[in-house]
Amino acid sequence: MTAPFVSDRVSTLVSPSDIVFTPAVKARQEEYGSRAGYAKFENTRGWESRVTPILAEFIAAQTSMYMATANAQGQPYMQHRGGPAGFLHVLDTQTLAFADYAGNKQYITAGNLDENPKAQLFLMDYANAQRVKIWGEAKVVTGDHDLIARVSAADDVAKVERVIVLTVKAWDANCHKHIPKLLKVEEVMAAIQERDKKIATLQARLRAIESSQAE
Repeated sequence: MTAPFVSDRVSTLVSPSDIVFTPAVKARQEEYGSRAGYAKFENTRGWESRVTPILAEFIAAQTSMYMATANAQGQPYMQHRGGPAGFLHVLDTQTLAFADYAGNKQYITAGNLDENPKAQLFLMDYANAQRVKIWGEAKVVTGDHDLIARVSAADDVAKVERVIVLTVKAWDANCHKHIPKLLKVEEVMAAIQERDKKIATLQARLRAIESSQAE
């Protein structure tokens, strides 16, 4: 999915200045000549602040993502999370959530969120050269059995220890340049198997023709 994001916008807009474009960022934009363009973007279109149907469809197809947090001192941390397609759940137009399982017990993301709720999700669709950035505020939820059931997979064998819930503040689907073209192994294997079936069918037909001609 590469093109539909822009066309899915509605009137609920958020200025990037409130979330991402700090005075220091704007100063750099002025220095390098991009500020005027982004100011026009802010004043005319802005960034979406809700989960639209197009974004929900994109999220439902992802099997991997990165989550960025920072502690009270501003030290950043990036964590990878993955699972079956749809492991990142859309609870409503403002809220995303995913199950957090037992891991290495470092709890860096959880600790960071206790001090600083600001977070960002970075979703990459390598096959279609599409990336989506989602800014928001996140929290760690424990003991909510209904929520745990909602974000758990039917075939889960691991125990869900907690749920990470993100309130969406803004999101952007940006430039596809320099994204390597990567395909999922299972998709490639399915294509290869389908090709092999066709080859086998053609070979059987060829043998039948050769056999009939030899008689």
